[in-house]
Amino acid sequence: MTTAEPKRGALVVISGPSGAGKTSICNELLRRIPNSRWSVSVTTRPRRGTEVDGQAYHFITVAEFERLRAAGELLEWAEYLGNLYGTPRRPVEEALARGEVVIMEIDVQGGAQVARRVPDSIRVFVLPPTMETLKARLAGRHTESAALQAKRLAEADGEIAFARSSGHYQYFITNDILEDSVNEVLRILRERTG
Repeated sequence: MTTAEPKRGALVVISGPSGAGKTSICNELLRRIPNSRWSVSVTTRPRRGTEVDGQAYHFITVAEFERLRAAGELLEWAEYLGNLYGTPRRPVEEALARGEVVIMEIDVQGGAQVARRVPDSIRVFVLPPTMETLKARLAGRHTESAALQAKRLAEADGEIAFARSSGHYQYFITNDILEDSVNEVLRILRERTG
């Protein structure tokens, strides 16, 4: 008797401006969804605070990033505020083949690439309740200079406009109450995967 191939997993893309609450939503999804895993990105940006290599990111050199990109080993990549970010292709493909739910937190440039390369992915854009809320959240992190916070706020308008006009995001969630936002993503996942 042969064993059936596992049902293909689901790729859930969470995007939104810095401070919208993407990471909090992703952490809750990972906690609540059995057989889920985090997609660990590579980045050339310096580590922040207590970040550990291999958890949220693999911190690599620009040369190593360029090698991965040239070899076609990145599912998506983007430049954001002068740093490069990307998703290694192989771990995502292997997890999906095992039937896992892969949670990916990426920017809108990467989301557009995933929309083209993995059209059955579930792409959710997280909006802040207001721009004032976003500003307060960024300031409350205490991890970045006022100048970098201002850059992130300036980028937010463009990211939101792109997400709305591009057609790459099927779902928009306003993250006012974290529990409601997480439940909405879980509902979408159930609806899409059965």
